[in-house]
Amino acid sequence: MNGIRESSRELARRIAGGFLGTLPARASRLFAHYFYRLKNEDGSKVVKVMEEWKRWLDEARPADRRVVEAILRKAKRAGLSAAAIRAFLRGVLRALLGDSGWIREAEIEPVESLARAEDLPPSSDSAALLPRLAVIKLNGGLGTNMGLDAPKSLLKVKGKRTFLDVIARQILGFRERFQSPFPAFYLMNSFRTQKEVLAFLKKYPGLPDSEGRLDFLQGKVPKLNAKTWMPAKWSADEDLGWCPPGHGDIYPSLVDSGLLDRLLDCGLRYLFVSNADNLGASVDLSLLEYFAGSGADFMMETARRTVADRKGGHLARRKADGRLILRELAQCASEEQNQFQDVLRYSYFNTNNLWLRLERLQEALERGKGTLPLPMIQNRKTLDPQNPASPLVVQMESAMGAAIECFDRAIAVEVHRSRFAPVKTTSDLLSLWSDAYVLTEDCRLRLAESRNGRPPIVSLDAKHF
Repeated sequence: MNGIRESSRELARRIAGGFLGTLPARASRLFAHYFYRLKNEDGSKVVKVMEEWKRWLDEARPADRRVVEAILRKAKRAGLSAAAIRAFLRGVLRALLGDSGWIREAEIEPVESLARAEDLPPSSDSAALLPRLAVIKLNGGLGTNMGLDAPKSLLKVKGKRTFLDVIARQILGFRERFQSPFPAFYLMNSFRTQKEVLAFLKKYPGLPDSEGRLDFLQGKVPKLNAKTWMPAKWSADEDLGWCPPGHGDIYPSLVDSGLLDRLLDCGLRYLFVSNADNLGASVDLSLLEYFAGSGADFMMETARRTVADRKGGHLARRKADGRLILRELAQCASEEQNQFQDVLRYSYFNTNNLWLRLERLQEALERGKGTLPLPMIQNRKTLDPQNPASPLVVQMESAMGAAIECFDRAIAVEVHRSRFAPVKTTSDLLSLWSDAYVLTEDCRLRLAESRNGRPPIVSLDAKHF
């Protein structure tokens, strides 16, 4: 540590500060040393991370050291990337050091108004931007909240059509309409969904890109014992000890998979990302043109909150720097949850339909050594989702939409409620099966006109459904 010159140390602390914020002095010194050592490396080998962390582990608290060493050993055996490990350990160590991750009311203010998609001019040259657009659907979920242990996207949603049928027909319909191989299309699968999903989509041979590629793999991180923070173990099924690190993992996964470089090399400049279980999130050319013409690096689609959305993440503005941020319920202190759920105060929620400028994303990821400094959220669940008697674990996750605070030129737009129809529970699925939603000829899911823009409220007993 003493061998680092003062200027280098300060540089390293600034790099570390971008990831970690304000931490106790000892921890800041240790992380500064770590990031300084990595700043000229590509970080592609897990063993490099092992070597660097071992240099400061002797200075850490014994209990924390044991946790970090156990995580690194498990990560090395699984071949996880250095970027994935750094992002995960950043969240773990913040939690061990007592960082609640809360975003306090005093730190933020409501967003009063946004541009509305319905006021945007109609698309002028519909096909001009399509050769520059890539579409990614997040497809890592098993639907454990619905009692499933298979990819949620294989569920039937309308008639005999599954989520994946509808998505594939949307993309192929676009290509046929404009007589073009674009937009490019990919799925971000998880280790739990990849095999079944790719087998199912073989019936759509025109969907992959020119190299036959249709997906890339989301990372995985260890589930942690809620009492000890050690990697959790319980069953003979080793896969149960792993979980996806939230959809915020899309950013390092784009780097690790090589897909981000490939998209840019092929001349693509814009990216539209949304959840596979949200069939309302289809490509909208007027939104693409608006985003491209705005000069923004990042755009979040938001919708007006209703009582049904009061527990979902909302948009706010940080007072310290004026940046737009996303606040999730898990980032809100219990005594401030009434304000969080005030849908008149915080009027906009994140639909998780995001638009990104690929060149700016690449630059941000290069600055972060393959990651973005996203807040980590602690989710407490049972190790085996199907067995409530299994041990309680912590799953460290990040939200994709939280990246809105990572870009200098980030904007949000208010869209019609029809662009948000996710399926997270059996109640949501029953809503889609009902006549409250219709599937148009071009496979767009829309609320029926009789609903006047209001989705139905269905509440089934979670113990039975």
